[in-house]
Amino acid sequence: MKKAQKKPQKKNRKQIHKKIETRKPAPIASTGEIVSRLNFFVERKDAIAETVRQLVEVESPSDNKQAVDKLGALLAGRFEGLGGHAKFHRMQKCGDHLQVDFAAGRSGKPVLLLGHIDTVYPMGTLPGMPCVVADGRLYGPGVLDMKSGIAMMLYALDGLRTWHNDSLPRPVTILLVSDEEVGSDSSRPITESLARRSAAVLVLEPSYGSKGAVKTARKGVGEYSIKVTGRAAHSGLDFEKGESAIIEMAKQITAISKLVDLKRGLTLNVGLVSGGTRTNVIPAQATALLDVRVARMKDAALIDRQLHALKPFNRKCKLEISGGVNRPPMERTPANAALYKQAADIAKHMGLKLEEASVGGGSDGNFTSSLGIPTLDGLGAVGEGAHAAHESIFLSELPPRAALLAQLIESV
Repeated sequence: MKKAQKKPQKKNRKQIHKKIETRKPAPIASTGEIVSRLNFFVERKDAIAETVRQLVEVESPSDNKQAVDKLGALLAGRFEGLGGHAKFHRMQKCGDHLQVDFAAGRSGKPVLLLGHIDTVYPMGTLPGMPCVVADGRLYGPGVLDMKSGIAMMLYALDGLRTWHNDSLPRPVTILLVSDEEVGSDSSRPITESLARRSAAVLVLEPSYGSKGAVKTARKGVGEYSIKVTGRAAHSGLDFEKGESAIIEMAKQITAISKLVDLKRGLTLNVGLVSGGTRTNVIPAQATALLDVRVARMKDAALIDRQLHALKPFNRKCKLEISGGVNRPPMERTPANAALYKQAADIAKHMGLKLEEASVGGGSDGNFTSSLGIPTLDGLGAVGEGAHAAHESIFLSELPPRAALLAQLIESV
Protein backbone atom coordinates (compact mmCIF):
# COMPACT_ATOMS: atom_id res chain seq x y z
CA MET A 1 0.00 0.00 0.00
CA LYS A 2 1.19 3.48 -0.75
CA LYS A 3 0.44 6.95 0.60
CA ALA A 4 -3.07 8.14 -0.07
CA GLN A 5 -3.89 10.80 -2.60
CA LYS A 6 -6.64 13.31 -1.87
CA LYS A 7 -8.39 12.93 -5.21
CA PRO A 8 -11.74 11.19 -4.60
CA GLN A 9 -12.79 8.12 -6.54
CA LYS A 10 -15.93 8.69 -8.62
CA LYS A 11 -16.33 5.39 -10.44
CA ASN A 12 -19.69 3.70 -9.74
CA ARG A 13 -20.18 5.97 -6.71
CA LYS A 14 -24.00 5.82 -6.72
CA GLN A 15 -24.07 2.08 -7.21
CA ILE A 16 -21.48 1.44 -4.53
CA HIS A 17 -23.11 3.70 -1.95
CA LYS A 18 -26.49 2.11 -2.59
CA LYS A 19 -25.06 -1.34 -1.92
CA ILE A 20 -23.26 -0.22 1.20
CA GLU A 21 -26.48 1.24 2.58
CA THR A 22 -28.27 -2.02 1.87
CA ARG A 23 -25.71 -4.01 3.87
CA LYS A 24 -25.68 -1.40 6.70
CA PRO A 25 -22.02 -1.71 7.71
CA ALA A 26 -20.90 -0.57 11.12
CA PRO A 27 -19.44 2.94 11.22
CA ILE A 28 -15.71 3.17 10.60
CA ALA A 29 -13.75 4.16 13.69
CA SER A 30 -12.23 7.62 13.86
CA THR A 31 -8.90 8.29 12.22
CA GLY A 32 -7.23 8.63 15.60
CA GLU A 33 -8.56 5.29 16.80
CA ILE A 34 -7.53 3.51 13.59
CA VAL A 35 -4.01 4.97 13.78
CA SER A 36 -3.80 3.85 17.41
CA ARG A 37 -4.81 0.36 16.37
CA LEU A 38 -2.23 0.39 13.58
CA ASN A 39 0.42 1.17 16.20
CA PHE A 40 -0.76 -1.89 18.13
CA PHE A 41 0.39 -4.05 15.22
CA VAL A 42 3.54 -2.02 14.53
CA GLU A 43 4.63 -2.82 18.10
CA ARG A 44 4.00 -6.52 17.36
CA LYS A 45 5.63 -6.68 13.92
CA ASP A 46 8.45 -8.95 15.10
CA ALA A 47 6.00 -11.24 16.87
CA ILE A 48 3.87 -11.52 13.73
CA ALA A 49 6.96 -12.33 11.66
CA GLU A 50 8.04 -14.96 14.20
CA THR A 51 4.61 -16.60 13.99
CA VAL A 52 4.86 -16.66 10.19
CA ARG A 53 8.28 -18.31 10.48
CA GLN A 54 6.92 -20.96 12.84
CA LEU A 55 4.12 -21.80 10.39
CA VAL A 56 6.46 -21.93 7.40
CA GLU A 57 8.74 -24.35 9.21
CA VAL A 58 5.86 -26.81 9.57
CA GLU A 59 5.86 -28.06 5.97
CA SER A 60 2.39 -28.86 4.65
CA PRO A 61 2.31 -30.07 1.02
CA SER A 62 -1.18 -30.79 -0.31
CA ASP A 63 -0.40 -34.46 -0.95
CA ASN A 64 0.90 -35.24 2.56
CA LYS A 65 -2.05 -35.71 4.89
CA GLN A 66 0.07 -36.31 7.97
CA ALA A 67 2.03 -33.08 7.45
CA VAL A 68 -1.04 -30.97 6.73
CA ASP A 69 -2.87 -32.38 9.75
CA LYS A 70 0.13 -31.54 11.96
CA LEU A 71 -0.15 -27.87 10.97
CA GLY A 72 -3.92 -27.97 11.38
CA ALA A 73 -3.60 -29.28 14.95
CA LEU A 74 -1.07 -26.56 15.79
CA LEU A 75 -3.37 -23.85 14.46
CA ALA A 76 -6.43 -25.26 16.21
CA GLY A 77 -4.60 -24.80 19.51
CA ARG A 78 -3.57 -21.25 18.63
CA PHE A 79 -7.10 -20.19 17.68
CA GLU A 80 -8.64 -21.87 20.71
CA GLY A 81 -6.17 -19.88 22.82
CA LEU A 82 -7.96 -16.79 21.48
CA GLY A 83 -11.35 -18.07 22.56
CA GLY A 84 -12.42 -19.92 19.43
CA HIS A 85 -14.09 -23.32 19.15
CA ALA A 86 -12.15 -25.50 16.72
CA LYS A 87 -13.46 -28.50 14.87
CA PHE A 88 -12.11 -30.56 12.01
CA HIS A 89 -13.90 -31.76 8.91
CA ARG A 90 -12.23 -35.15 8.68
CA MET A 91 -11.01 -36.33 5.30
CA GLN A 92 -9.69 -39.68 4.12
CA LYS A 93 -7.55 -38.74 1.13
CA CYS A 94 -6.35 -35.26 2.04
CA GLY A 95 -5.71 -33.22 5.13
CA ASP A 96 -8.55 -32.37 7.49
CA HIS A 97 -10.18 -28.95 7.03
CA LEU A 98 -10.08 -26.68 10.10
CA GLN A 99 -13.09 -24.61 11.11
CA VAL A 100 -12.96 -22.24 14.08
CA ASP A 101 -16.04 -20.41 15.38
CA PHE A 102 -15.87 -17.32 17.56
CA ALA A 103 -18.91 -16.10 19.45
CA ALA A 104 -19.45 -12.42 20.22
CA GLY A 105 -21.34 -10.10 22.50
CA ARG A 106 -23.75 -9.25 19.71
CA SER A 107 -25.76 -11.54 17.47
CA GLY A 108 -25.83 -11.55 13.71
CA LYS A 109 -24.17 -13.30 10.82
CA PRO A 110 -20.45 -13.97 11.18
CA VAL A 111 -17.68 -12.78 8.94
CA LEU A 112 -15.95 -15.72 7.25
CA LEU A 113 -12.14 -15.57 7.15
CA LEU A 114 -11.08 -17.94 4.39
CA GLY A 115 -7.70 -19.48 3.65
CA HIS A 116 -5.73 -22.69 3.20
CA ILE A 117 -2.96 -24.50 5.05
CA ASP A 118 -1.59 -26.55 2.15
CA THR A 119 1.32 -25.49 -0.07
CA VAL A 120 2.66 -26.52 -3.46
CA TYR A 121 6.10 -27.44 -2.11
CA PRO A 122 6.99 -31.13 -1.64
CA MET A 123 8.06 -32.42 1.76
CA GLY A 124 11.75 -31.75 2.33
CA THR A 125 11.85 -28.40 0.52
CA LEU A 126 12.76 -26.44 3.64
CA PRO A 127 16.46 -27.43 3.94
CA GLY A 128 17.18 -26.13 0.43
CA MET A 129 14.82 -23.15 0.76
CA PRO A 130 15.15 -22.10 4.40
CA CYS A 131 12.97 -19.55 6.13
CA VAL A 132 15.28 -16.54 6.53
CA VAL A 133 15.10 -12.77 6.89
CA ALA A 134 17.06 -10.66 4.40
CA ASP A 135 16.70 -7.08 3.13
CA GLY A 136 13.46 -6.48 4.99
CA ARG A 137 11.85 -9.65 3.68
CA LEU A 138 10.99 -13.05 5.08
CA TYR A 139 11.69 -15.89 2.64
CA GLY A 140 10.47 -19.48 2.68
CA PRO A 141 8.16 -22.06 1.10
CA GLY A 142 4.54 -20.95 1.52
CA VAL A 143 5.46 -17.74 3.34
CA LEU A 144 3.40 -15.63 0.91
CA ASP A 145 0.85 -18.23 -0.18
CA MET A 146 -0.39 -18.18 2.44
CA LYS A 147 1.01 -18.80 5.90
CA SER A 148 1.51 -15.09 6.49
CA GLY A 149 -2.23 -14.65 5.88
CA ILE A 150 -2.97 -17.17 8.63
CA ALA A 151 -0.68 -15.32 11.04
CA MET A 152 -2.54 -12.12 10.24
CA MET A 153 -5.82 -13.81 11.18
CA LEU A 154 -4.35 -14.71 14.57
CA TYR A 155 -3.10 -11.22 15.34
CA ALA A 156 -6.16 -9.41 13.99
CA LEU A 157 -8.35 -11.44 16.34
CA ASP A 158 -5.93 -10.85 19.20
CA GLY A 159 -6.13 -7.12 18.56
CA LEU A 160 -9.92 -7.13 18.49
CA ARG A 161 -10.07 -9.04 21.77
CA THR A 162 -7.64 -6.58 23.33
CA TRP A 163 -9.80 -3.61 22.32
CA HIS A 164 -13.09 -5.25 23.32
CA ASN A 165 -12.42 -6.67 26.80
CA ASP A 166 -11.43 -10.20 25.74
CA SER A 167 -14.40 -10.51 23.41
CA LEU A 168 -15.03 -9.95 19.72
CA PRO A 169 -17.30 -7.21 18.39
CA ARG A 170 -19.07 -9.66 16.08
CA PRO A 171 -19.19 -13.42 15.37
CA VAL A 172 -16.32 -14.73 13.25
CA THR A 173 -15.84 -18.04 11.46
CA ILE A 174 -12.47 -19.21 10.16
CA LEU A 175 -12.09 -21.91 7.54
CA LEU A 176 -8.62 -23.16 6.63
CA VAL A 177 -8.82 -25.88 3.99
CA SER A 178 -6.17 -28.43 3.10
CA ASP A 179 -6.72 -28.85 -0.65
CA GLU A 180 -6.89 -25.37 -2.20
CA GLU A 181 -3.67 -25.83 -4.17
CA VAL A 182 -5.05 -28.97 -5.82
CA GLY A 183 -8.54 -27.79 -6.74
CA SER A 184 -10.55 -27.67 -3.48
CA ASP A 185 -12.61 -30.71 -4.49
CA SER A 186 -13.29 -31.94 -0.95
CA SER A 187 -13.52 -28.53 0.73
CA ARG A 188 -15.76 -26.70 -1.74
CA PRO A 189 -19.09 -27.88 -0.21
CA ILE A 190 -17.88 -26.79 3.24
CA THR A 191 -16.72 -23.41 1.96
CA GLU A 192 -20.02 -22.76 0.20
CA SER A 193 -22.10 -23.87 3.18
CA LEU A 194 -20.29 -21.55 5.59
CA ALA A 195 -20.34 -18.67 3.10
CA ARG A 196 -24.14 -18.87 2.80
CA ARG A 197 -24.40 -18.23 6.54
CA SER A 198 -21.97 -15.29 6.51
CA ALA A 199 -22.37 -11.55 6.09
CA ALA A 200 -19.16 -11.32 4.06
CA VAL A 201 -16.08 -13.33 3.16
CA LEU A 202 -12.55 -12.01 3.65
CA VAL A 203 -9.95 -14.10 1.81
CA LEU A 204 -6.40 -14.00 3.16
CA GLU A 205 -4.70 -15.03 -0.08
CA PRO A 206 -1.67 -12.86 -1.04
CA SER A 207 -2.25 -9.34 -2.29
CA TYR A 208 -1.44 -8.39 -5.87
CA GLY A 209 1.78 -6.60 -6.77
CA SER A 210 4.22 -4.55 -4.72
CA LYS A 211 1.50 -2.02 -3.80
CA GLY A 212 -0.60 -4.66 -2.07
CA ALA A 213 -3.75 -4.39 -4.17
CA VAL A 214 -6.72 -6.45 -3.02
CA LYS A 215 -8.57 -8.60 -5.53
CA THR A 216 -12.13 -7.78 -6.51
CA ALA A 217 -12.22 -10.11 -9.51
CA ARG A 218 -10.57 -13.39 -10.47
CA LYS A 219 -10.87 -15.54 -13.54
CA GLY A 220 -12.69 -18.84 -13.46
CA VAL A 221 -10.59 -21.93 -14.06
CA GLY A 222 -11.30 -25.06 -16.06
CA GLU A 223 -9.48 -28.09 -17.39
CA TYR A 224 -10.31 -30.17 -20.44
CA SER A 225 -8.88 -33.41 -21.74
CA ILE A 226 -8.64 -33.97 -25.49
CA LYS A 227 -8.13 -37.45 -26.84
CA VAL A 228 -7.56 -38.43 -30.47
CA THR A 229 -7.70 -42.02 -31.68
CA GLY A 230 -6.21 -42.79 -35.08
CA ARG A 231 -4.92 -46.00 -36.69
CA ALA A 232 -1.49 -47.51 -36.11
CA ALA A 233 0.67 -48.77 -38.99
CA HIS A 234 4.33 -49.43 -39.76
CA SER A 235 5.79 -46.12 -40.92
CA GLY A 236 7.94 -47.83 -43.55
CA LEU A 237 5.94 -50.79 -44.79
CA ASP A 238 2.33 -49.51 -44.46
CA PHE A 239 2.59 -45.73 -44.16
CA GLU A 240 -0.52 -45.08 -46.22
CA LYS A 241 -2.61 -47.38 -44.03
CA GLY A 242 -1.97 -45.33 -40.89
CA GLU A 243 -3.99 -42.38 -39.57
CA SER A 244 -1.81 -40.22 -37.37
CA ALA A 245 -3.42 -39.16 -34.09
CA ILE A 246 -0.57 -36.71 -33.52
CA ILE A 247 -1.16 -34.88 -36.81
CA GLU A 248 -4.86 -34.66 -36.00
CA MET A 249 -4.04 -33.37 -32.50
CA ALA A 250 -1.73 -30.72 -33.96
CA LYS A 251 -4.56 -29.41 -36.12
CA GLN A 252 -6.95 -29.42 -33.16
CA ILE A 253 -4.47 -27.43 -31.07
CA THR A 254 -4.24 -24.84 -33.83
CA ALA A 255 -8.03 -24.62 -33.95
CA ILE A 256 -8.22 -24.27 -30.16
CA SER A 257 -5.69 -21.44 -30.16
CA LYS A 258 -8.05 -19.44 -32.37
CA LEU A 259 -10.68 -19.48 -29.61
CA VAL A 260 -8.55 -17.20 -27.40
CA ASP A 261 -10.19 -13.79 -26.92
CA LEU A 262 -7.98 -11.53 -24.85
CA LYS A 263 -10.48 -8.66 -24.87
CA ARG A 264 -13.04 -10.90 -23.17
CA GLY A 265 -10.43 -12.28 -20.78
CA LEU A 266 -10.85 -15.75 -22.28
CA THR A 267 -7.67 -17.80 -22.62
CA LEU A 268 -6.93 -21.41 -23.51
CA ASN A 269 -3.57 -23.06 -23.03
CA VAL A 270 -2.67 -26.57 -24.18
CA GLY A 271 -0.07 -27.29 -21.52
CA LEU A 272 0.50 -31.05 -21.81
CA VAL A 273 0.60 -33.20 -24.96
CA SER A 274 1.48 -36.87 -25.34
CA GLY A 275 1.14 -39.47 -28.06
CA GLY A 276 2.71 -42.26 -30.04
CA THR A 277 4.77 -45.28 -29.05
CA ARG A 278 7.83 -45.42 -31.36
CA THR A 279 9.25 -43.38 -34.21
CA ASN A 280 8.59 -46.16 -36.72
CA VAL A 281 4.88 -46.46 -35.84
CA ILE A 282 2.13 -44.17 -37.11
CA PRO A 283 0.66 -43.00 -33.77
CA ALA A 284 -2.80 -44.31 -32.95
CA GLN A 285 -3.25 -42.26 -29.76
CA ALA A 286 -2.66 -38.66 -28.70
CA THR A 287 -3.88 -36.76 -25.67
CA ALA A 288 -3.70 -33.15 -24.53
CA LEU A 289 -4.65 -31.28 -21.38
CA LEU A 290 -6.10 -27.81 -21.75
CA ASP A 291 -6.24 -25.00 -19.18
CA VAL A 292 -9.16 -22.58 -19.62
CA ARG A 293 -9.60 -19.18 -17.94
CA VAL A 294 -12.77 -17.10 -18.16
CA ALA A 295 -13.60 -13.67 -16.73
CA ARG A 296 -17.38 -14.19 -16.85
CA MET A 297 -19.51 -17.21 -16.13
CA LYS A 298 -21.38 -16.91 -19.41
CA ASP A 299 -18.06 -17.37 -21.21
CA ALA A 300 -17.61 -20.71 -19.45
CA ALA A 301 -20.73 -21.97 -21.21
CA LEU A 302 -19.56 -20.40 -24.47
CA ILE A 303 -16.15 -22.07 -24.48
CA ASP A 304 -17.68 -25.39 -23.46
CA ARG A 305 -19.96 -25.28 -26.51
CA GLN A 306 -17.09 -24.29 -28.78
CA LEU A 307 -14.83 -27.09 -27.58
CA HIS A 308 -17.51 -29.74 -27.89
CA ALA A 309 -18.33 -28.46 -31.39
CA LEU A 310 -14.82 -29.36 -32.64
CA LYS A 311 -14.81 -32.03 -35.34
CA PRO A 312 -11.95 -34.23 -36.62
CA PHE A 313 -10.10 -32.83 -39.62
CA ASN A 314 -9.37 -36.43 -40.57
CA ARG A 315 -12.69 -38.26 -40.59
CA LYS A 316 -10.87 -41.52 -39.95
CA CYS A 317 -9.78 -40.23 -36.53
CA LYS A 318 -11.97 -40.10 -33.46
CA LEU A 319 -12.05 -37.01 -31.22
CA GLU A 320 -13.14 -37.10 -27.54
CA ILE A 321 -13.38 -34.04 -25.28
CA SER A 322 -14.14 -34.07 -21.55
CA GLY A 323 -13.86 -31.66 -18.64
CA GLY A 324 -15.20 -28.23 -17.80
CA VAL A 325 -14.85 -25.11 -15.67
CA ASN A 326 -14.59 -26.31 -12.05
CA ARG A 327 -13.89 -22.94 -10.38
CA PRO A 328 -16.35 -20.20 -11.41
CA PRO A 329 -15.06 -16.68 -11.99
CA MET A 330 -15.11 -14.14 -9.18
CA GLU A 331 -16.72 -11.22 -10.98
CA ARG A 332 -16.55 -7.62 -9.76
CA THR A 333 -20.10 -7.55 -8.45
CA PRO A 334 -21.64 -4.48 -6.76
CA ALA A 335 -21.35 -6.32 -3.43
CA ASN A 336 -17.64 -6.99 -3.95
CA ALA A 337 -17.07 -3.40 -5.07
CA ALA A 338 -18.85 -2.08 -1.97
CA LEU A 339 -16.69 -4.24 0.28
CA TYR A 340 -13.58 -2.95 -1.47
CA LYS A 341 -14.70 0.63 -0.93
CA GLN A 342 -15.04 -0.02 2.79
CA ALA A 343 -11.52 -1.43 2.87
CA ALA A 344 -10.20 1.54 0.89
CA ASP A 345 -11.87 3.97 3.30
CA ILE A 346 -10.25 2.21 6.27
CA ALA A 347 -6.85 2.33 4.57
CA LYS A 348 -7.35 6.03 3.87
CA HIS A 349 -7.85 6.67 7.59
CA MET A 350 -4.43 5.02 8.09
CA GLY A 351 -2.94 7.42 5.55
CA LEU A 352 -2.64 4.72 2.91
CA LYS A 353 -4.10 4.06 -0.50
CA LEU A 354 -5.53 0.61 -1.16
CA GLU A 355 -5.78 -0.37 -4.80
CA GLU A 356 -7.82 -3.15 -6.38
CA ALA A 357 -6.96 -5.65 -9.09
CA SER A 358 -8.47 -8.28 -11.34
CA VAL A 359 -6.24 -11.35 -11.70
CA GLY A 360 -6.09 -14.50 -13.78
CA GLY A 361 -5.62 -17.02 -10.97
CA GLY A 362 -8.44 -18.52 -8.96
CA SER A 363 -9.01 -19.05 -5.23
CA ASP A 364 -11.75 -20.31 -2.95
CA GLY A 365 -13.09 -16.76 -3.02
CA ASN A 366 -14.38 -17.63 -6.50
CA PHE A 367 -16.83 -20.05 -4.91
CA THR A 368 -18.16 -17.61 -2.33
CA SER A 369 -18.47 -14.68 -4.71
CA SER A 370 -20.37 -16.76 -7.26
CA LEU A 371 -22.98 -17.41 -4.53
CA GLY A 372 -23.59 -13.66 -4.28
CA ILE A 373 -21.84 -13.30 -0.91
CA PRO A 374 -19.79 -10.07 -0.63
CA THR A 375 -16.20 -11.25 -1.04
CA LEU A 376 -12.87 -9.43 -0.88
CA ASP A 377 -9.75 -11.38 -1.79
CA GLY A 378 -6.04 -10.66 -1.59
CA LEU A 379 -6.16 -9.35 1.98
CA GLY A 380 -3.04 -11.31 2.89
CA ALA A 381 0.59 -10.31 2.87
CA VAL A 382 2.44 -8.16 0.34
CA GLY A 383 5.32 -9.88 -1.39
CA GLU A 384 6.39 -11.75 -4.51
CA GLY A 385 7.43 -15.11 -5.89
CA ALA A 386 4.48 -17.29 -4.90
CA HIS A 387 5.22 -20.94 -5.76
CA ALA A 388 8.84 -20.01 -6.65
CA ALA A 389 12.26 -20.23 -5.03
CA HIS A 390 12.24 -16.50 -4.18
CA GLU A 391 8.82 -16.54 -2.47
CA SER A 392 8.91 -13.79 0.15
CA ILE A 393 6.91 -11.16 2.04
CA PHE A 394 7.71 -7.54 2.93
CA LEU A 395 7.91 -7.40 6.72
CA SER A 396 7.06 -3.69 6.86
CA GLU A 397 3.63 -4.41 5.36
CA LEU A 398 2.54 -6.88 8.05
CA PRO A 399 1.24 -4.27 10.55
CA PRO A 400 -0.96 -2.28 8.12
CA ARG A 401 -2.40 -5.46 6.59
CA ALA A 402 -3.25 -6.85 10.04
CA ALA A 403 -4.79 -3.51 11.06
CA LEU A 404 -6.86 -3.42 7.87
CA LEU A 405 -8.13 -6.95 8.47
CA ALA A 406 -9.06 -6.24 12.09
CA GLN A 407 -10.98 -3.11 11.17
CA LEU A 408 -12.78 -4.88 8.32
CA ILE A 409 -13.88 -7.70 10.59
CA GLU A 410 -15.45 -5.16 12.91
CA SER A 411 -17.05 -2.90 10.31
CA VAL A 412 -18.51 -5.11 7.56
